[in-house]
Amino acid sequence: MRSAQQILAEADVIAVVGASRDPRKPSHTVPLQMLRYGWRIIPVNPFVDEVFGVRTVPTLADLDEPVDLVDIFRPAADALEIVRQAVAIKAPAVWLQTGIVSAEARRIATEAGIDYVEDRCLAVERAVGQLSKLP
Repeated sequence: MRSAQQILAEADVIAVVGASRDPRKPSHTVPLQMLRYGWRIIPVNPFVDEVFGVRTVPTLADLDEPVDLVDIFRPAADALEIVRQAVAIKAPAVWLQTGIVSAEARRIATEAGIDYVEDRCLAVERAVGQLSKLP
């Protein structure tokens, strides 16, 4: 299993489930920061057409390209189904944001052989590791 830092360093495309248009929410500011540091972000949100100028997809199943990481900004109760969807699209890693923990989601990811991070923030890990995808 890769560390959180390795997952981020090796990821280029991140699907963000629960990305928000509300600039006051971490589910907007965190993916926006990742975008600014050069990651390609695909917002996954069935209720809006775009987030930070990027077209959304309603579900992970609607992605038309592979992603390197599925980042989850949904309650732990929803995380389980999202991790199942991530396994179905063959995502190599899933990441549950700060405050989101699910033993069952971890079990499903582990059994599927995909990397799993929970209760950690992408933006904090990016800053700690001084990671960037910018040239």
